[in-house]
Amino acid sequence: MLVHLVSRRRLDCRGAVGYDLAPMYPVLFRIGPLTIYGYGLMMAIAFLAAAYLTGKELDRKGFNGELASTLVLWAAVGGLIGARLLAILGDLEGFLANPLQSIFSGSGFVFYGGLIGGLVAVSWSMRRLHLPWALTVDCIAPALPLGHGIGRIGCLLAGDGDWGKETTLPWGMAYPNAIIGWHYPPGVRVHPTPIYEFLVYTLIFALLWSMRKRPQPNGTLFWWYLLLAPAARFLVEFVRINPRILFGLTEAQLTSVALMSIGAWKLLTARGLQMTATASANASKQ
Repeated sequence: MLVHLVSRRRLDCRGAVGYDLAPMYPVLFRIGPLTIYGYGLMMAIAFLAAAYLTGKELDRKGFNGELASTLVLWAAVGGLIGARLLAILGDLEGFLANPLQSIFSGSGFVFYGGLIGGLVAVSWSMRRLHLPWALTVDCIAPALPLGHGIGRIGCLLAGDGDWGKETTLPWGMAYPNAIIGWHYPPGVRVHPTPIYEFLVYTLIFALLWSMRKRPQPNGTLFWWYLLLAPAARFLVEFVRINPRILFGLTEAQLTSVALMSIGAWKLLTARGLQMTATASANASKQ
């Protein structure tokens, strides 16, 4: 039976003020042997949205928009493999204790592993399809933060441990029915960081989508994505519960710094090349 995704409940614990439960639905419904998972459904929606937006951009730039489905298919394959591999590397003890559970679990994906794995797979596919890399990644760039944000709603539905630190803010939530990791007593609320990420990634999508028709060197939108999305993750990590491993930063923050550095460097060098080309063109006219 399909459950209502937007229901919210209030509980009273030992006479304390009621607290909000996160709307967790790891399993949405079952049809015979077929199980529909909340996380899986959101991932499917994310990939479909990415395919639609990428196709529109490929069409606009004079390429076959139907190729977007092939690119997104390879992004899904490479992304899921990369996300799972990085999750396994981050929990080798759990993997060794139960390899099958670690590999086939419906949760436990690491986004940056998915980003790297997806980029490798899509780059290979672009080469086979004879698509120019920089132009094509610009077609894909706006869809990346939107897909990421939708995926975070999947994390919220699954309750897979992506929440933040304890908070007394009015929008704090509790995850007592989470599939992993909830060890707090009744009445404790935490930052709903999947919702934070959904909101900020949606804003980044809107910004990149508004920039897509501006005259700029190929690759610019992707480099902006590589600067903005990791910056957002870097900030959200301060209220998440991931362990600090170096300089008081989490693994995700360190990865974010590396990606932001690449994005900023590429934007600066592209701007320098554009200014040089403009200056040369003006000089030739004199």
